[in-house]
Amino acid sequence: MSATIIPFELHLPTILPTIEGNVDYLDLRYQLVRIDQLLIASGLETKLVELALDRWLGLKEKPPGAKAQRNYQTHCRRALRCNIARLLLKEDFRGFAVRLADSPLLQFFCGLNELGPVRVPAKTTLQRYACWWPEKEVHPQIQQLLNTGQQQPEKLQLEKPLDLEAAFLDTTCVKANIHYPVDWVLFRDATRTLMKAVQLIREQGLKQRMEAPSVFMSRMNGLCLAMTHARAKADSQKQRKRIVRKMDRLVGIVRQHAQRYRELLDQQWSQTQWTRPQAQVVLGRMDQVLQQLPKAREQARQRILQGQLVPSEEKILSLYESEVRVIVRHKAGAEVEFGNTLLLVESPQGLILDWELFCESAPGDAKLVLPSLQRIDQAYEEPPKAVGGDRGFDSEANQQKLVQRGTYNGICPRGPQQLRERIKSWKFKKLQRRRAQTEGRIAIFKNNFLGRPLRSKGFEHRQLTVTWAVLTHNLWVMARLPQLPQAEAAAEKAAA
Repeated sequence: MSATIIPFELHLPTILPTIEGNVDYLDLRYQLVRIDQLLIASGLETKLVELALDRWLGLKEKPPGAKAQRNYQTHCRRALRCNIARLLLKEDFRGFAVRLADSPLLQFFCGLNELGPVRVPAKTTLQRYACWWPEKEVHPQIQQLLNTGQQQPEKLQLEKPLDLEAAFLDTTCVKANIHYPVDWVLFRDATRTLMKAVQLIREQGLKQRMEAPSVFMSRMNGLCLAMTHARAKADSQKQRKRIVRKMDRLVGIVRQHAQRYRELLDQQWSQTQWTRPQAQVVLGRMDQVLQQLPKAREQARQRILQGQLVPSEEKILSLYESEVRVIVRHKAGAEVEFGNTLLLVESPQGLILDWELFCESAPGDAKLVLPSLQRIDQAYEEPPKAVGGDRGFDSEANQQKLVQRGTYNGICPRGPQQLRERIKSWKFKKLQRRRAQTEGRIAIFKNNFLGRPLRSKGFEHRQLTVTWAVLTHNLWVMARLPQLPQAEAAAEKAAA
């Protein structure tokens, strides 16, 4: 049973200023007004508030008062709208907090435009808003939004139902926010993280005998510079091995100092100004590096000193992102990428119907077709009747399964002879021409909504960010679709 939402208290809003001459601002204003209408008319906002409220009430031993519930509902509504606006504007938390404080338009969209003092969420609050709902709660609401647009377009004030007659598949790599994974650079990262943590502990008055942490960071930076310039020397291989041995010895000393300071903080944290949770943050930061450092040192010795390869599944690519994978793309300028594979399925209108971000190494594209179509069948009342994709998605098993399903196969076949036969069909040619636009859709999605690189840390956060980006993208696309005349007039009046 879902929680009962207390009606939102109506406040006297401020009037948006009249802006003339700036077409880009007027376009943004119209989009936000239209997205506001879609969130309310579709019931998506109400449903997400109910889900968050159910979860919140389940954590309470006693039923909270009406005032506490109203405050929580207000935060739920602001969380949804702040997440959408921040991704739409491609801002980070700090940058969006500044823009929100400065823009009456964003305050209107996020429900902050009240008479009197305007209290804008800080960057920390915006960061909490980004994780307000788990991915499993947001995902089905996006599909329900498209279902409503297909089955009840008049409810969303759309001139025509959403076109979900076909599905176009493609995969891409969502790059992680890491530098190029060079083994000796892991030594620099470990030294920097551990010595900065030691510096924080020393500033709290807990000290043991050692050189200043900045000295170790300076030595490691000098060795990194020497390693960079060693490539230009005649005996570069010998020079590189000599420098790596120095780095290995230095990072071993750093590890010993960091381990001693880690134990000191764990035992005497009460003598600092930190609380135990604050001290635990520093301890966790050090443990993350200390646990991986022996393996990173062994990996550098094996690859650089011994000249042996390390299997991709055993390789440490980053000390901070353990779920990053090596993805071989075989593309110009991107032979190998580091991140996670993302499957996107779009409709003829550019709406994203299905998506999946893979934590482990993704299977071949041909093995992604049928699971994706099964998810689409479960999510939509009228699933697509045709599917399109490049030759990577083709296989004999897929051809047979699509015939059994009664789904038209618009996937480019691998065999040249089969392609010559299929190209004679006007329907196949039409789907293949449209399929090429999916590359552009992926570029729009990654550059304008995800950001390059994706800055979320940890696979769960990256997965959640992808889902929020899909929601924002679909609302952005739907806001640009033709509307019923009276709805368009109302939106233009509200945006004026």
